[in-house]
Amino acid sequence: MSYQVLARKWRPRTFESLIGQEHVVKALRNALDQKRLHHAYLFSGTRGVGKTTLARILAKCLNCETGISSSPCGKCSACVEIDAGRFVDLIEVDAATNTKVDEMRQLLENSVYSPSRGRFKVYVIDEVHMLSTSAFNAMLKTLEEPPEHVKFILATTDPQKIPVTVLSRCLQFNLKQMPSRAIAAHLEAILAEEKLPGEGGALRLLAEGARGSMRDALSLLDQAIAYSAGNVTEQAVRAMLGTIDDSFLYSILEGLARGDSAAVLAIAEDMRSRSVGFDGALQDLGALLHRVALAQGAPEAVDAEGGLRERLLALGRVLDPEQVQLYYQIAIHGRQDLPFAPDEFAGFTMALLRMLAFSPGTRDAGESQRNGSARGEPREAATPAGDRQPVVRTAFDGDWPKLANSLDLGGIAKQLAQASELGSFDGEALELCVPPAAKHLAEKSYQEKLRAALQERFGKPVRLTVTIRETTGNSARDRAAAAVSRDAFVRDLVENFDATIVESSIKPMR
Repeated sequence: MSYQVLARKWRPRTFESLIGQEHVVKALRNALDQKRLHHAYLFSGTRGVGKTTLARILAKCLNCETGISSSPCGKCSACVEIDAGRFVDLIEVDAATNTKVDEMRQLLENSVYSPSRGRFKVYVIDEVHMLSTSAFNAMLKTLEEPPEHVKFILATTDPQKIPVTVLSRCLQFNLKQMPSRAIAAHLEAILAEEKLPGEGGALRLLAEGARGSMRDALSLLDQAIAYSAGNVTEQAVRAMLGTIDDSFLYSILEGLARGDSAAVLAIAEDMRSRSVGFDGALQDLGALLHRVALAQGAPEAVDAEGGLRERLLALGRVLDPEQVQLYYQIAIHGRQDLPFAPDEFAGFTMALLRMLAFSPGTRDAGESQRNGSARGEPREAATPAGDRQPVVRTAFDGDWPKLANSLDLGGIAKQLAQASELGSFDGEALELCVPPAAKHLAEKSYQEKLRAALQERFGKPVRLTVTIRETTGNSARDRAAAAVSRDAFVRDLVENFDATIVESSIKPMR
């Protein structure tokens, strides 16, 4: 007996067995049970989500010998023949290879004849958007005044290419891409029926690789069963798909958060030694950054297993939201630029170096470390492994602008420190004042990062309060602006060349 591939063997034959399209199934079942039948249906959606499968189920519902219903018997000759693809009154047409007007006219001319066996003649036209304009025009007449015994079911992956005159004559249903969790659960059920072992991590990888297509997922499962000799393990699926362990990507983001270029590049080199596909690596890195952004905005929506969940939430805390957005854009554009790179590894590492180069505060930290060393100020020292030693903690002398410039901060948290003035400090509680024009800097997340930096500097807990009110102009940013205004060269430019000082562009240096 010949082997039947899983995508055909497990093709849904009833509405109940169709996965992930409940919104369409509900509408069709209600219409069938109430006998409110339309003459033309349009199913749109990406490949492998169930368009032609749904068309066949609908054809059974219309032609089942027990009567029109949403639950065909599946045993009568009409149901059996439709499932086998040999029902004479179910005409399936591939519009991609039958695009000409003459072919469509011949099809429509035959539609006037009564069905041979069934209750209705059902025309399923797949990839209907591929028809020529003339063929669509020929179809319009029949769609406007269809014979009572004819039903049209149109399927397409690109409904925008279908003329509006055709769309307006159809009931339209948009099939969704299936969520990875639903696909993985279905694959698990199939393996159980097939009496084959499979690891949850392997099924998750297959589901993610299918990109919302159940048919692709079943094809990948077939491939994984063959590749692993019937034991579908996560390790085997990773090797088959060329994907990498999530921990590599987490380690890369953790290295980026520390600004540790050596560690990041070492991980990339390790990935190369494992023959990882770097196009997929950038895609997976973008997906991970999306999950980090979700962890920052909606921690309850985080979907990760075991220790990876904690690492994901930790990344959400140590990375600024703007860093995550920046890294995401670099990953997306890095993937687009990959074909133009000298090789994939060079393209991947350049994307990582670009993330390091454009990280908020990274350049300032390097400059301030060099400047601090020249002045003999205590700074953090890095070991060869990239781990930082604790800073030398010093007492606060009341000079807030000086302290604000020296804190190990980046991004908006650094801007908050530099735009603030000292209100009061009693050794445990620190009050800062921020002018109304800079109140957007005083969000809780940035206050928390500033408080953590202060606690690290003082070596003890610090209570931080940020008040929005008019200031006296003695913040680090104000001092920098005043210093620029007093500079002889700047004054000369203003007086002789009508120059203007853009104070918002002035950045205090440590």
